[in-house]
Amino acid sequence: MDGIREIFAGMPWWVKWVAVPLLALLVFGGVITSFLTALIGIVFKVLVFVALVGGLVFVVRKFTGTKSTATRGDW
Repeated sequence: MDGIREIFAGMPWWVKWVAVPLLALLVFGGVITSFLTALIGIVFKVLVFVALVGGLVFVVRKFTGTKSTATRGDW
């Protein structure tokens, strides 16, 4: 870690805070975009799954009502 600090010690501020991050985005931009796309897709699918399960539970409870004789332990 000290080697990196020594290399950047003599550089202007714009190299450390502008040029290096831009180069990182240029080189790794595709990987970052793919990762974020996959992450957003998984989160969306999880939310859709939760909504569908919630809707299913709501519909089943609405149509079965409290007349059910099954105990909570029965599956």
